[in-house]
Amino acid sequence: MYFCSRRPVLRRPIELSQYTSADYGALARVNGIVLSIGRKGECWDNAVAESFFATIKRELIDTRAWPTREGLRRAIFDYIEGWYNVRRLHSTLDYCSPAEWEANHRRQAA
Repeated sequence: MYFCSRRPVLRRPIELSQYTSADYGALARVNGIVLSIGRKGECWDNAVAESFFATIKRELIDTRAWPTREGLRRAIFDYIEGWYNVRRLHSTLDYCSPAEWEANHRRQAA
């Protein structure tokens, strides 16, 4: 479990039994951790995160061999910051890019 004293962190359970553990949820809340899960039986629970992982695997990771971890790390960073967040449209964000959606959200909040 990851702890951060100044801000909440997102932590995904490793064991499936943790999805329904009241003790696990209580421990996370006490330590300011936001779990990336919903209620038991919700089929859309991690849909956005799982979609992201499937997309990056299909569009980047599985497209070639990666001889070094550092090369893959740089490629993932470039993919996320140079394409996925600024240009790629997302159905869950009304077909906006994440950067565009955040900018719109900030304008509306101000």
